[in-house]
Amino acid sequence: MTIAKRGATYDNMEKVPDTMVAELIDGDLITSLRPASPHARAATALGSDLFGVFDGPPGGAAGKPGGWWILAEPELHLGSDVLVPDLAGWRRDGMPVLPNVAAFTQAPDWACEIVSPSTGAIDRGRKMRIYAREGVHHLWMVDPIIRTLEVYRLEGGRWVVASTHGGHEPVSAEPFEAVALDLARWWLDPPPYPT
Repeated sequence: MTIAKRGATYDNMEKVPDTMVAELIDGDLITSLRPASPHARAATALGSDLFGVFDGPPGGAAGKPGGWWILAEPELHLGSDVLVPDLAGWRRDGMPVLPNVAAFTQAPDWACEIVSPSTGAIDRGRKMRIYAREGVHHLWMVDPIIRTLEVYRLEGGRWVVASTHGGHEPVSAEPFEAVALDLARWWLDPPPYPT
């Protein structure tokens, strides 16, 4: 991850090649390469786990909790900052219809950053501060290298660690505690499943 330009604008961001992720944070254009396979695996598996049971109307089909819109890499325009979390979710009671837009101005209720060695400092510093400022209620930090999930809850404008998880344990974590998630699916080399 590099600061490509200070005092940048959205026009600068639009010129970044599609092979990179671009964000505007505190007036800095921050670019990073597309993620490596451990990052991509964690984002894909986690998104699949959540989408399958939570993305749908509340009290969805077959006993699934539903109640959310779950998106991968949405572009968030939060004040003068433009962030691209790995995953984000909006409760349907606060956003009844998912708008047909390229970028969202309504802060999500939940965001997830898949941390990599090159993005960790920004994810855990500047981006966490912006998410708190914008009232994102829950934030997950997933580290696919050390295989951990950190769950944060916003209380009084500050992040509180709600829970931490690691390895291959099943996890019920807020705000998605209605369903146990299989952490082993998120990692690049999960243990073999019984046949």
